[in-house]
Amino acid sequence: MRVGLLTEGGYPYVSGDARLWCDRLVRGLGQHEFDIYALSRSERQEDEGWLELPPHVARVRTAPLWTAEDDGVSLGRRARRRFDECYGELAAVLCAGDGRTAGDGPLSETASAGPSEASAAVSADVADRFANALYGLADLAREEGGLVAALRSERAVRALERACRAPGALRTAREARVPELLTVAAHLERALRPLSLDWYEDDALGSVDLCHATAGGTAALPGLLARHFAGVPLLVTEYGVQLRTHYLASADAPPAVRALLAAFHGRLAAEIYRRATLITPGNTHTRRWQERCGADRTKLRTVYPGMEASRFAEVGEAPEGADQDTLVWVGRIEPAKDLISLLHAFAEIRKEEPGTRLRIVGTPSGAEGDAYLGHCRALAAQLFPDEAEGVHAVGDNPVSFEEIGSPEAPTLAEAYASGTVTVLSSVVEGFPVGLVEAMFCGRATVSTDVGAVVEVIGGTGLVVPPRNPRALAEACVTLLRDPERRERLGAAARARALELFTVEQNIAAFHGIYLEIVSHSPVRHVVLDDAGAPRPFAAPAEAHVPGRWTGPAARVVARGGPRWAAGAPVRATIPSPTTEAAR
Repeated sequence: MRVGLLTEGGYPYVSGDARLWCDRLVRGLGQHEFDIYALSRSERQEDEGWLELPPHVARVRTAPLWTAEDDGVSLGRRARRRFDECYGELAAVLCAGDGRTAGDGPLSETASAGPSEASAAVSADVADRFANALYGLADLAREEGGLVAALRSERAVRALERACRAPGALRTAREARVPELLTVAAHLERALRPLSLDWYEDDALGSVDLCHATAGGTAALPGLLARHFAGVPLLVTEYGVQLRTHYLASADAPPAVRALLAAFHGRLAAEIYRRATLITPGNTHTRRWQERCGADRTKLRTVYPGMEASRFAEVGEAPEGADQDTLVWVGRIEPAKDLISLLHAFAEIRKEEPGTRLRIVGTPSGAEGDAYLGHCRALAAQLFPDEAEGVHAVGDNPVSFEEIGSPEAPTLAEAYASGTVTVLSSVVEGFPVGLVEAMFCGRATVSTDVGAVVEVIGGTGLVVPPRNPRALAEACVTLLRDPERRERLGAAARARALELFTVEQNIAAFHGIYLEIVSHSPVRHVVLDDAGAPRPFAAPAEAHVPGRWTGPAARVVARGGPRWAAGAPVRATIPSPTTEAAR
């Protein structure tokens, strides 16, 4: 099959999010053809170039999110009127909140149905209004050749201002000042840039069998539009919740900006979940977020991230080489990792086990990470003055700060191998990659109860509350004093990681999901062989059968012909033996 892989700020670029996971997925599914549609986040990312792509990647199309040149499109009077209507309706939905305030229009009209029925009716109405406005803008962008200039125009800001000042608008929205309106309008323009792309024609996303969005939010928007224009089924994978990321990013913004942007990203997430054929969260923590945002439970399939286990095999198979008195922390150095609590916990550990050492291995993330690392170094020097074994020996601090590639930690596996217990002290965590790496290495772990930690550990390590140095210290001391328990937990952790979190299980899961989606999707093209004759079994037979499960794609059927004859004929590619075996 032909898969359109949708990414934002990652693959195929050499830096960014999820690039390794996407690369492993594409390489592992060599029996399928991939088209990559990538949104870049910065000029630096584009200058760094791409990863080496496998031969079954047929094409790569990219577009920048960090900038957008004026498309030169000047809307006529009728088009301007349509833009005002659609953008105004979009803004009105954002300013109206969830409509649950008594007397604010829709809720009062449905109150006689009871609270739960009224709330459901209002939510459905708001979702439909948002969808109609979004697809109305998409249709206009396709007809006019883009909406970059219109979304940046004063008309857009005025429409947003009218919506904020309208009766029934949220109090927070009514208090928005002009600078805040400009900020919101600029953010909406950036988020809606995919509407102006030329990716949705029959020779682009319209020709793929399946769109696979590797994240929610803006990354999934092209897939949403491909479904709208061409009926292409959409698969959405989230290993981190985009909506949560936006909430955290706007935490310090003015209340009006925070409320309006939260409403936009919440409505967009709900629409993506509503229209997606299947949704694959990376863990239960993400799944709970998706369900709260309106995702149908019947569409959800949990697929854990696949990680390369082979590079940790040597350490995992010989765990006895670790220093029995050393704790190891590995990760990206930033405030969310709460190394301050770890250092205070280590001070308590040293009171019980004076010979213990702590190795902190990682690199800071940006300027904030550099500042945080400096603060951690200063605290370590204050808590642990250099120690010496005798009056003539050179002092040494029991806490060391290192980076992967240094003489002390040449590789990631050797960093984990240097300690007998691996510690995770985060206050915010999505899927704990470092924890899984420690499990591959057969290490006992002590972790804070955040994100998907409990789900990943599954009883093979100790878990304590976040921001609790004393509990963290007690758990570490418990394992330091019990070598047999450490060995049992490490062996169980390695077995669990090899069962659930390998690249092989991830690829097998997505291979099955791809086949499931395509087998339940109506055929949109007649497939011809080299002689020009139709290939009757090029698409699953059940796709010809009408029924409820064929879904909204029936709307794209050409009049006067059967469902399977919709769209222009396309030439078949010669299938590989692997594909034939799967079929």
